[in-house]
Amino acid sequence: MIQKFLIKNSHPHLILFFAGWGMDETPFQQIHSNDCDWMICYDYRSLDFDDTLIQKYSHITLIAWSMGVWVASQIMQKFSYLPIVYSIALNGTLYPIDDTRGIAYSIFDGTLQGLNEQTLLKFQRRMCGSAVEYKEFLSVVPQRPVEELKDELTAIQCSYLALPPSSFIWQKVIIGKNDRIFLPENQWQAWKDKVDMIEETDGAHYQKELFYLPLKHLFSTD
Repeated sequence: MIQKFLIKNSHPHLILFFAGWGMDETPFQQIHSNDCDWMICYDYRSLDFDDTLIQKYSHITLIAWSMGVWVASQIMQKFSYLPIVYSIALNGTLYPIDDTRGIAYSIFDGTLQGLNEQTLLKFQRRMCGSAVEYKEFLSVVPQRPVEELKDELTAIQCSYLALPPSSFIWQKVIIGKNDRIFLPENQWQAWKDKVDMIEETDGAHYQKELFYLPLKHLFSTD
């Protein structure tokens, strides 16, 4: 796993953000608050997490998106001492490969087996809600080779099948009702008995505004 600071100004409050599969920092460099430090995690070929990088923070807000929701859940249950003051899951579940609570097995396997430059573009188009949003995404598209992404997806599948469900408890979930990757009905099924605060938006799976939602009511004071 790669852990990278996008902002490191010795602020006591950290946004710890787990991105989705296939990502790097490029699409998220402008999505942050000036009132805190900002770390992004991505590349889940390994789930090794260096907690020493964030031990100095007195407040941590955990935000995870897409496949990062499952990854963050697995990791954060191991580091219960970390001062997580708020946790928000965006368009993801604790069961990322699941016919009724995540991405259907057949679709996940088909994506993995058929992954190439063209099918990656089709996947990215499905992530975005409109042609305009897709064009905007292409201007900040992650800079990672397809073979690396295929290895990452394989590693996620192997880890998910090998690891038991996480006991980590999320405080809030945001579901995009136009999500074509993690279908909204599957997200509702996954979260309905696990989280008290569920918010539904009009967004797609990836939408820049989606990542600003958790920041609207946070970080005004520390």
